[in-house]
Amino acid sequence: MTIHLPAAEDLRSLDGLTPREIVAELDRYVVGQNAAKRAVAVALRNRIRRQRLPPEVGAEVMPKNILMIGPTGVGKTEIARRLARLSGSPFVKVEASKFTEVGYVGRDVDSMIRDLTETAVDMVRREKQAEVRDKANRNVEEQLLDLLLPPRPGFAAGDEEDAERGPQEPFRSTREKLREQLRAGALDGRMVEVEVRERSFPSFQILTSQGVEEMDVNLKDMLPGLFGGKTKRRRLSVPEAREVLRAEEEARLVDADQVARLAVERVQGSGIVFIDEIDKIAGRESGHGPDVSREGVQRDILPIVEGTTVSTKYGPVRTDHILFVAAGAFHVAKPSDLIPELQGRFPIRVELESLTLEDLVRILTEPRSALLKQYQALLATEGVEVSFTEEAVREMARFAMEVNGATENIGARRLATVLETVLDEVSFEGGQAGPRAVRIDASEVRTKLAPLVKDQDLSRFIL
Repeated sequence: MTIHLPAAEDLRSLDGLTPREIVAELDRYVVGQNAAKRAVAVALRNRIRRQRLPPEVGAEVMPKNILMIGPTGVGKTEIARRLARLSGSPFVKVEASKFTEVGYVGRDVDSMIRDLTETAVDMVRREKQAEVRDKANRNVEEQLLDLLLPPRPGFAAGDEEDAERGPQEPFRSTREKLREQLRAGALDGRMVEVEVRERSFPSFQILTSQGVEEMDVNLKDMLPGLFGGKTKRRRLSVPEAREVLRAEEEARLVDADQVARLAVERVQGSGIVFIDEIDKIAGRESGHGPDVSREGVQRDILPIVEGTTVSTKYGPVRTDHILFVAAGAFHVAKPSDLIPELQGRFPIRVELESLTLEDLVRILTEPRSALLKQYQALLATEGVEVSFTEEAVREMARFAMEVNGATENIGARRLATVLETVLDEVSFEGGQAGPRAVRIDASEVRTKLAPLVKDQDLSRFIL
């Protein structure tokens, strides 16, 4: 089945995708792990279904949070990230081990929602700036023409009576010629003086009982006389001035209050929080030691996942309908080591499988962002066309599998290190020898990797 999907920028219109089609889209980026893909596809589809319900009914339908269990490097984070892009949802990834309970130095669990809100604000702001870009470009063009050819005294553009007089016609004609040259890029070498608003505000941090946190108070709003109106004149080329003026014009045309309101609504309705390393905080209270802190973090996270209100500088944010996806290797701890209340908030559990040799071969070649394609594109910028034989690809996957088994199993992440080692000389030389074609075969892969794999102590550091 072929599914024709729009670009990532248009993915907010994909409400019509069925779970099967969502899985097919995820297959383009992540190899295997069908159980996890099915779980997140159903979770996303249920969110769309909830939005179609009457408000009084939809308010009662809580998201089915997901707990992913599997070793590192098998695709847990990538599945969640691609799901967020597919749905156009605000997404943030946090590490549970970075949080500590109140009284210990560490981040406050509320910060994950504040970070999610900042992500949503950036998303909405970019969308609104795209909507006003044409108008901003027109305004910037007029501003540049005013800088290149200042209006004549007594002939302001808004003065209709003077604008019709004969002496103004040569000025108009010159301005239109400049406009044509500006659009054609003929004036890109000219310098103009632009008044730029100062944006270098000091960064403030405060020490709380949860650790060092960014201050939510906007000092610019509190002290507008101190920070608000300071500008300076800069001499810039026309292209540089266009970028500076466009940024200021887009900021002026976009309603900041509307952006904040829409961002909060988007977080509350479609936000996704990925909590990684949740197994690192699994542990029951033993009365002393680190277990106390681990259970404290779980109890701090619990109200966020259950549904509460978090204060942000954009307003209060309800977390009731945010989708939480937690993940962990659970090599030592077990999901049952989480406190019962938190276990109950992750009703969907999927176990991701360890990667096989065939999976590693597919990861190297099949996904749209496959590693081999990335390296080939990078070297092609310098005229070096790199190709790999099928045997070479399989050998690299085999070496990655062998090292994963002999040392730490870091899954597909091992492939990047293997490729760096195989292509080290080609990357170092780059385009120095001129355009050329390089073919990597199995024997060359073995020559580069075999000595390192044999020396187990060395492979721990290099591979």
